[in-house]
Amino acid sequence: MTQTQPQTQILNDQHAVPCVMMRGGTSKGPIFLATDLPEDVTLRDRILLAAMGSPDKRQIDGIGGADTLTSKSCIVGPSNRPDADVEFLFAQVAIDRPEVDVNPNCGNMTAAVAPFAIEAGLVPITGDQTLVRIYNRNVGALVDAVVPTPDGRVIYTGDAAIDGVPGTAAPLILRFKEIMGSKTGRLLPTGKPINYIDGLEVTCIDVAVPMVMFRARDLGLTGRESKAELDANKDLLSIMEAVRQKASVLMGLGDCTGKVVPKMAILSEPAQGGHITSRYFVPHNCHATHAVTGAICVASCASLSGSIADGMIDLKVVPQQWIKIEHPSGSIDVELTIDGSGPNLSVISGGVIRTARRLFEGRVLVPETLLAGDAR
Repeated sequence: MTQTQPQTQILNDQHAVPCVMMRGGTSKGPIFLATDLPEDVTLRDRILLAAMGSPDKRQIDGIGGADTLTSKSCIVGPSNRPDADVEFLFAQVAIDRPEVDVNPNCGNMTAAVAPFAIEAGLVPITGDQTLVRIYNRNVGALVDAVVPTPDGRVIYTGDAAIDGVPGTAAPLILRFKEIMGSKTGRLLPTGKPINYIDGLEVTCIDVAVPMVMFRARDLGLTGRESKAELDANKDLLSIMEAVRQKASVLMGLGDCTGKVVPKMAILSEPAQGGHITSRYFVPHNCHATHAVTGAICVASCASLSGSIADGMIDLKVVPQQWIKIEHPSGSIDVELTIDGSGPNLSVISGGVIRTARRLFEGRVLVPETLLAGDAR
């Protein structure tokens, strides 16, 4: 993304930074044009932290929602790549720590980037549906997003429902491409479908996002526990984090202290008519629903013979199919396109249906001292 001088404006002793607050899937956060934020990473992160109200567990002094799903941001601009119209950087803003993590991608917020790009004038409307070709800078992923644009405008009203979001909205089709080995360059970063860490069998897999997969029964769980039950189980979280730390090194990701990658999931047999049940961690608490990238990775694990998901899923592996993943708030369907099987499995793409909505637009105010280089 090319960038010019940030388009901020001083109001009294605060800087007003243009942004649009959007819901994407089951997440939400401010979206900025790249030209409205500084190129300096330290300064940029200070602005994002101040905008969200971090570090503070309530984020009372910012626009964050005191939840990992509502403390997210995207920075969007035009792309010079021949295979992309726009590109963006996703930022997971910590709630109670002064940290901004740009290592992962967020599939839910990708759903918001597409209509934002059209309404920002970065992509022209081409008919009743407009294709937005997106490049994610975090993991180098390409995503095709199909946005409903009848009558020459983006519409948000429709009949599509996704679990974790009330009501219905217009459907957005996302297809994630070139997702195998998103961070490590390999489907199985350790070279094995099963690794033994601290006495537990886990699958370390990298499709759309690097993940460590656990069997629920190996942790003494049914896999159908609620988010509240899992978040309250401090012993479980401690065990899983210890495994994640060691798995990260084995996967070639190094020390993951203070980082959200690799993510984790607890897998079990389906209970509500789906194909597999997942409890996805982000990584230190359970997701209220399920991340899109994580769902694609779980679906890939379910399609991999010899993984910890073997025997859980009643599904004949075919080149393209929809896989229903049950989560704490319902389910998410993943369109998985693959080639080969077992150790020769190749994941071609992962698709989902999401919805998005533009919530408000304007300028978020941050203390002027931040742009002067002083810590808050």
